[in-house]
Amino acid sequence: MSTHSQDTIAAIATPSGRGGVGIIRVSGPLATKIAQAVIATLPQPRFAHFCDFLDADGEVIDQGIALYFRGPHSFTGEDVLELQGHGGPVVMDLLLDRCLKLGARLARPGEFSERAYLNDKMDLTQAEAVADLIDSETAAAARLATRSLQGSFSRRIHELVEALIRLRMYVEAAIDFPEEEIDFLSDGKVSADLRAIVGQIKDVRAKASTGRLLRDGISLVIAGEPNAGKSSLLNALAGVDSAIVTEIPGTTRDVLRERIQIGGVPVHLVDTAGLRETADIVEQEGVRRAIEELHKADQLLWVYDAEADPDNRGMSRSNLPANIPLTLVRNKVDKLGEQLDKLGEQPGRTERDGVVEISLSAGTGEGLQLLKEQLLSNMGFQGAENTEFLARRRHLDAIDRALECLHKGSEALEAQQAGELLAEDLRQAQQILSEITGEFSADDLLGEIFSSFCIGK
Repeated sequence: MSTHSQDTIAAIATPSGRGGVGIIRVSGPLATKIAQAVIATLPQPRFAHFCDFLDADGEVIDQGIALYFRGPHSFTGEDVLELQGHGGPVVMDLLLDRCLKLGARLARPGEFSERAYLNDKMDLTQAEAVADLIDSETAAAARLATRSLQGSFSRRIHELVEALIRLRMYVEAAIDFPEEEIDFLSDGKVSADLRAIVGQIKDVRAKASTGRLLRDGISLVIAGEPNAGKSSLLNALAGVDSAIVTEIPGTTRDVLRERIQIGGVPVHLVDTAGLRETADIVEQEGVRRAIEELHKADQLLWVYDAEADPDNRGMSRSNLPANIPLTLVRNKVDKLGEQLDKLGEQPGRTERDGVVEISLSAGTGEGLQLLKEQLLSNMGFQGAENTEFLARRRHLDAIDRALECLHKGSEALEAQQAGELLAEDLRQAQQILSEITGEFSADDLLGEIFSSFCIGK
């Protein structure tokens, strides 16, 4: 696939604000002309060239380094010019304006990466990995994004697609040439190959699920009655005093948010107002917002006071979303003088009506590590070492749809010996997996993906 766009695009490739270095990136057929106008020469490709950056009157705007990459040996596959000057916003704007007046247009978000994809410099998962590497919130996520950028995820998908193609060719040959008398069921090849492919896809899905956790993280909402210690727990997990903590019930009246890491997984931590009936209008709004957050959570922590409410009378499971994993937190055990190392076979962890309960003290930190381990277990997180790449929700959705097609094909083969139906299901699964790498993709999907990138990338 190759783009035939004649547009030359330009953008500031460094973050806004002041910095030691600022970069203007230009890509397209006018890159050579712009270089000759701005720096009065065309640098040797792939060599750094120190020079003046000139305005239309020949006055010096800035001094810096120019890099020229002749297509197709560039990031986008086109002629690319990079002007590396001083990172002041005025200087960057003057240089960018100079490039635009010489015929370039302002790049759309992600358009440089989009051109790299359209010019076969990378596939879609690699292009997404560029954005994921920039947006990584943890060291593990950055490492996995780099692996995806190097093609780790793409190779696994290509292997699956090739396996589906081989099986599909075998099935379709048996349909087209019945005189060969290939019996699907008697030789067992099709069933065995299909099972093997399904197993391989499930393995990729498990790794992709962990990769998505490391990329997106989870939303963890802390709920409970007033004065149960929710804000203390937020502070303990975050490691900073973000929330005001007092002995007065109802101190928290709005939603508080913190971004933390648990075991390398990004966690969007949300503290909510205590849930209770109240005549206070402001607190009523806090309760309404708290309930709203409960339904948007990936996981819920229900915190209760082990001293004041030992039987957790305040919690009504019917008032909490039934489809969201719940962990009970029995807080303030230090006030009871309990020693968690003497609480049963697994200290501090019990089950109540099928729901895991963790005993801890947000004030002293005792039991906090056990809670973190439980949260990772709820996610199904097996550690970054058990995955190979980052993944997105769309990747998981595609894998699930491909598995559904293969399950249908398997049922058609076993129940009806319907090779034609199996061949069609194999074709659909192949096409769906190809959506991941972009070998088969709709234009609206591409627009949605690249629009989330930053300008200049």
